[in-house]
Amino acid sequence: MSDQVAVLERLTRLARVLSRSAVWVGGALTLASVLLITFEVVSRRLFGFSMGGADELSGYAFAISITWAFAFTVLERANVRIDVLYQHLPVRVTAFLDWLSLVALGVFAVYLSYYGTLVALTSWEQSSAANTPLATPLWIPQFLWAAGLVWFVIVLLLMLLRSSAALVTGDLELVKTLAGMKTASEEADEGAAEGERLIQAEQR
Repeated sequence: MSDQVAVLERLTRLARVLSRSAVWVGGALTLASVLLITFEVVSRRLFGFSMGGADELSGYAFAISITWAFAFTVLERANVRIDVLYQHLPVRVTAFLDWLSLVALGVFAVYLSYYGTLVALTSWEQSSAANTPLATPLWIPQFLWAAGLVWFVIVLLLMLLRSSAALVTGDLELVKTLAGMKTASEEADEGAAEGERLIQAEQR
């Protein structure tokens, strides 16, 4: 059992690294979209020149970057949860609710990734292209978009396996760390750490 838990822990750490990298790539895509749209607006306004397709490409980049950010969001416990009753419940109950929230989110993610993949496969089979001047083959952005959803499912599965093992062994603190809501003190500590990083960056 301990060996399996160790493997799950290593896989979860690897998933966190890959998810963080995906977020950076998504951020770069978003920044590139901003620069492209800015260039399009300026060139059209000042020189009467338009390269076309900026809105289309930025839409693809936005959709792709969002799905690839899902996994990192849930790993960082940054997804929205309602805590009106949660904060007043016993620890064992909140641990079970944390586990149940992963199950519910996982079911939703599986359905979403399944139908998202179907959309991409349909575009591939039918050689569908965007009704735009670029005539982009739709399967390209759709597969990149669906891949982010599939990765989200994989990460949720790892988290669910790890939290299930912790729940069975009675390690409620680990369940909370994996799937629970961040406390006010945790958020305050993160804010303080971010402030220190900004101050150090300004001093360099």
